[in-house]
Amino acid sequence: MPQLRKDPIIGRWVIIATERAKRPKDFKVIASSPPEKECPFCAGKENLTPGEVLSVKDNNGNWRVRVVPSVKPFLKEEEKNWKKGRGPYDLMNGIGRHEVVIETPSHTGNMADLEVDNIKDVLYAYCERIKAIEKDDRMKYVLIFKNYGWAAGGGRIKHSRSQIIATPVNLKRVKEELEGAKFYFDYRERCVFCDMIHQEMEQKERLVLDENGFIALVPFAPRFPFEVWILPKEHSPDFHKINYDSLYSLAGVIKKVLVRLKKTLNDPPYNYIIHTAPFRRPHSNYWSTIDDDYHWHIEIIPRLTQVAGFEWGTGFYICPSLPEETAKYLREA
Repeated sequence: MPQLRKDPIIGRWVIIATERAKRPKDFKVIASSPPEKECPFCAGKENLTPGEVLSVKDNNGNWRVRVVPSVKPFLKEEEKNWKKGRGPYDLMNGIGRHEVVIETPSHTGNMADLEVDNIKDVLYAYCERIKAIEKDDRMKYVLIFKNYGWAAGGGRIKHSRSQIIATPVNLKRVKEELEGAKFYFDYRERCVFCDMIHQEMEQKERLVLDENGFIALVPFAPRFPFEVWILPKEHSPDFHKINYDSLYSLAGVIKKVLVRLKKTLNDPPYNYIIHTAPFRRPHSNYWSTIDDDYHWHIEIIPRLTQVAGFEWGTGFYICPSLPEETAKYLREA
C-alpha cells in the first residue's frame, strides 16, 4: 500500500509510492547534456567575468574562490526601489543582487570532487557575502543555491559554481517554514528542527551521517528520492553566523554526502539550497521569534524524477522510494 507522510515543519503531505518503489540501485542515471561552452571561470580568464566583489586567496595571492556579479542577473542593484498597486495587483522594480560564486580555479564540475579545504573556502565566501548584503536595508533575504548538471539547470559550462540572490521580499518557501516552525514552537515550546534531529539520532533509520556537530539525514516525508538535509546539531537560525572553526566540519559533511550521491547514482544532476533566516531589522519586530524557533539547513536534491501534472495541481509530491531504504543505502555506500 502507498503511504501518506506529513512533513512536520510545513504540514505538506507526500505520497510514498511503495507500489512503484524502486530499489536505491535502480536510480542510477545516465548523464547527458549538450556540448560544453567555453568556460569563463577558469584561472587566467578573469577578464571574461565582471570584476569580483570578493575573493579568497592562498598564501601566494592566487585566488581559490571568486564571487562576481552575474552577467545575466535575475535582479539588479539599483539606487532606489519603488512599489505601487494596480487594482488588486502589486508591482515593484526588480531590485536585488545576483552573484556567482566560482568555487575553484580549476575546471572541475562537481563540488564532490573539490578538497574539503576548498569547500570550506566556498562556505566562508557565502557567509561574507551575506554579511555584506545585510548592510543594505532594502534586502530582506539571501538565497544560496547550486545547480549541478544540465537537468538541474547547470547550463553548458561545467565549472563548479553556485549562486547568491538577494531579494527585497521574503521567499514563499522560507515563509512556509517560518510559519510552520513558529506554530510548532508556540504549541510545544521547542524547535521543530531540533526535535527532528533528536528523533533521527535516536531512531537512526533515516540517518546518513552524524559527525563534528552536524547531521545529514533523509527527511521523513521527502519530496524526491535521495533528498538529503544537512543541519547543525546546535540550534542556530542564521547560516552566516556559523563559527569559522565549524566551516571545515560542515565542509567535510557536505563532501561526504556529495561523494556518496555521486558514487551510488552515477554522478547525478542535483540542486542544493541553503535555507537560513531572513534579516531582522531593528525597526521591525517582523518574525521576532525566529531566534527560538527557526534552524538553518541545507537541502540537497538529486534530479532523478520529474514533477508532473499531479504535483502541480495538488501540491503533493510523489516519492518512489522509502526514505529508510535510501538512508541505509547512503550510510553503507
